[in-house]
Amino acid sequence: MKLILLVLLACIVVSLASGLVGLLRGTPGSKQLIRSLTLRIGLSLGLFLLLILGAMLGWWRPNQV
Repeated sequence: MKLILLVLLACIVVSLASGLVGLLRGTPGSKQLIRSLTLRIGLSLGLFLLLILGAMLGWWRPNQV
């Protein structure tokens, strides 16, 4: 499960870098930039939902203070 989380985080960082390259090289509002932003938002939401689902199903437990 931790491997899936790490892969999702790596994909988010790669998508962020791709968006930065698209912003610096391309024209504002280009398809690459929009596609990268959409992918990053989708991956971030998926990661957030996976973390919540994992906590609810007992796959891992949040830190208890």
